[in-house]
Amino acid sequence: MTYKETLDWMFNKLPMYQTQGATAYRKDITNTVLLANHLGNPEKLLKCIHVAGTNGKGSTSHLLASVLQEAGYKVGLYTSPHLKDYRERITINGQPIAEEYVCDFINTNKSFFEANELSFFEMSVGLAFDYFAAAKTDINIIEVGMGGRLDSTNIITPLVSVITNIGLDHTQFLGDTLKAIASEKAGIIKPNIPVVIGEYVIETKPVFEAKANETHSEIYFASDLVQEDYPSALLGDYQYHNKKTVLQTLKVLQEKQLLSVSEEAIKKGFLNVIKNTNLQGRWQQLGENPKIICDTAHNAHGLSIVLNQLQKEKFDQLHIVLGVVNDKNLEEILPLFPKKAKYYFCKPNIPRGLEAEILAARAKDFGLKGKICYSVSNAYANATKKATSNDFIYVGGSTFVVAEIL
Repeated sequence: MTYKETLDWMFNKLPMYQTQGATAYRKDITNTVLLANHLGNPEKLLKCIHVAGTNGKGSTSHLLASVLQEAGYKVGLYTSPHLKDYRERITINGQPIAEEYVCDFINTNKSFFEANELSFFEMSVGLAFDYFAAAKTDINIIEVGMGGRLDSTNIITPLVSVITNIGLDHTQFLGDTLKAIASEKAGIIKPNIPVVIGEYVIETKPVFEAKANETHSEIYFASDLVQEDYPSALLGDYQYHNKKTVLQTLKVLQEKQLLSVSEEAIKKGFLNVIKNTNLQGRWQQLGENPKIICDTAHNAHGLSIVLNQLQKEKFDQLHIVLGVVNDKNLEEILPLFPKKAKYYFCKPNIPRGLEAEILAARAKDFGLKGKICYSVSNAYANATKKATSNDFIYVGGSTFVVAEIL
């Protein structure tokens, strides 16, 4: 199969959470273990840093990868979801996996995937581990897909586990309290492996401490321990905590003599993170006069910080291109949005996208008014047409909305 045919097969034949939602979610790692054994357990050949959390795990993973690249290491990076091309998920030193490798892996293992009804995510994790092992990477940053305990990535034994923060998201799978969600994320804490916690609240700290005590793991709370701050190419206010998390993780790796990283590598890694890893969609500026910002924040925890940063901006009129997926808790997120903005409601072009008419009707209940648009690109075109040079356009609500305008 060609690369396009391979992708079509992957997207259409394998259960895929990105498009299907709940029906594609697997609540155990049996299939991943089965696949790993089939592949010869490539994960056992890898040195890894495992990154979980409700928000910030993508930025944290990319910052770690960038710093370690600057320190001279060959760095594998596995993240999800992708914005434009599937190969964004699996990179080495910022270079995406080759199309040929994806095709060969799928063609070689296709009958196994079909016979065992593997999901899209399980197969992708297997591909990443196989690729990194074959390339003999020095270190690999592995981002959890969802949760932690039952996530496909949780078959690794990392050098250090990282949990960025806990917020209410994916509650239908992970639980509807911060304590329950923290317990799922804490599932990546392994026996005698140190763990770094980025942010905590009164409900989550005891969960992390109890799990670390049970596994005899040293635990570090970055928000309490890190005072330094370095400038970064990532300009979102929420990056303040992600940078602390990264700095504490690097300190642990150095103290345990697992990796060597200079202060210069840290500074360069923070400044060159976009250039080194091609990270997109984090308070990313797309235009000037009017200023246009897009951001992938999509839950109350992330949106509250982003929308607060938005209110610090100077503008005559705020225009918001807004779309969400159909399992989003609108009662939690819509009250966060400013009533004075002009809205352009749209549906991201995936099966899970919420119809623009439904979003507009629900938004009206919270005093948010605007135009119903038939696509993300149409909404974006309407906003740019209506906005004057002194206005501000924000595009967000979903990773998939941002992906369509990049």
